[in-house]
Amino acid sequence: MEIFRFKRSIPFMRYALIFNVISLITFLIAVGALATKGLHLGVDFTGGTVIEVNYPQPPDLNPIRDRMIKIGFADPSVQNFGTARDVLIRLPVKEGITSAQLSEQVMTELRQLDAAVKLQRVEFVGPQVGKELLENGALALLFVSLGIVGYLWLRFEWKFGVSAIIANLHDVVIILGCFSIFNWEFSLPVLAAVLAILGYSVNESVVVMDRVRENFRSRQFRHTPVPEVIDAAITSTMSRTIITHGSTQLMVCAMLFFGGETLHYFALALTIGICFGIYSSVLVGSPLLMWLGLKRDDLVKPEKPKQAGEDGAIV
Repeated sequence: MEIFRFKRSIPFMRYALIFNVISLITFLIAVGALATKGLHLGVDFTGGTVIEVNYPQPPDLNPIRDRMIKIGFADPSVQNFGTARDVLIRLPVKEGITSAQLSEQVMTELRQLDAAVKLQRVEFVGPQVGKELLENGALALLFVSLGIVGYLWLRFEWKFGVSAIIANLHDVVIILGCFSIFNWEFSLPVLAAVLAILGYSVNESVVVMDRVRENFRSRQFRHTPVPEVIDAAITSTMSRTIITHGSTQLMVCAMLFFGGETLHYFALALTIGICFGIYSSVLVGSPLLMWLGLKRDDLVKPEKPKQAGEDGAIV
């Protein structure tokens, strides 16, 4: 299906160097933020106590959050869980207090707001468990990246694999950099969003690179310069890109604005990843193919010149 038609190829590669410089600057800013500030890790990774309470009527979360700050937690996570009457409170580890004592202290504060509040469950996540989750998440990211490189190397050519993984890791680092710069909480749902974006972004890269390969094999582009071949490939996939990413972003925006605090950072990570996924496939991965010296001979075997036999016949 093609709704948006482009009669002429858009000269993306003409401005490739400019966008690559912009990408490099944003990448370095993100890396610098991660190196200096790090990530604001949630209870899933640092360890802490998870308390679920139930109210007869949907409560206002702000007074609950204020009460948690009052008892010594600077950045508590208070959100609805399941229904509007169920509230999930995540509190980091506090020295010198057990999980049972903490839950009793929390319930004492909450009963001052509403005596009908009921304690549903209390769970403690140890720092060691959080550390293992963080290490396993990093390993998952590494193995996914290696799998993407191997897949593209086998399906296309090594230059495609290198370009795609640099573009996709660019997206991941930008997402992590945004969470570091703005001090947003990095939790397991956000890690799931990062892994989802890694797969989502590589899909866009494969579509563009597959069209690049088709163009190199086409007689129409036999004598066309490489930048123009890439421009034609990107332009021919623009309609599909707009429809696909637009539809996905509508769904993600619904989660971002109406999903509540539970889905907020998950949807935010997806939003950043989708936007930069388009950008990286077009203005990071594709120019890298050009800088790596991609040429027609890499994808199409050169035709052997025909030789004349002794009797003059072409063989």
